[in-house]
Amino acid sequence: MSRIGKLPVTITKGVDVSFSDNVLTVKGQKGELTQWIDPAISVAIDGATITFSRSSDDKAIRSKHGLYRALASNMVSGVSSGFKKELELIGVGYRAKVTGQLLELTLGYSHPIVIQLPKEIKVTAKAEKGENPLITLECYDNQLLGLAAAKIRSLRKPEPYKGKGVRYLGEFVRKKAGKTAAK
Repeated sequence: MSRIGKLPVTITKGVDVSFSDNVLTVKGQKGELTQWIDPAISVAIDGATITFSRSSDDKAIRSKHGLYRALASNMVSGVSSGFKKELELIGVGYRAKVTGQLLELTLGYSHPIVIQLPKEIKVTAKAEKGENPLITLECYDNQLLGLAAAKIRSLRKPEPYKGKGVRYLGEFVRKKAGKTAAK
């Protein structure tokens, strides 16, 4: 039995959950999310809990058991409290500016990079003197939020020699020793 899959998902107050035609729908104060569930995984909604069980111990079905439980848990917590990711820009001259859903980044290239973010994501950029610029992304959909944050980070990944680049707040980047001068 999957250790994650057998745990029930607790439905928080103010969240409506429905399951029909292999589609799990979760509605809350922040929004509405839907997820297709494989027919080999059965879903039972009992009052304030959702439980998942599988039809067989086939390897492919076992792997989906914990997956769908984790996705449902993220959906319930997302529509009730939401998710937040913070990105830090480390480097001289690295800047971020937000205009509506457009994020304009200056990351050391010859041109600024403009990213159109989905309307579900709320973005803010903060730059204080003496500190690295900070981009805050908030959304009720954890998958969409992670995708947007990974896209921004991929524009200038942290390099291992000086540590410059876009990184998640609190992310540790192991630095390498540079070349030593010849004697």
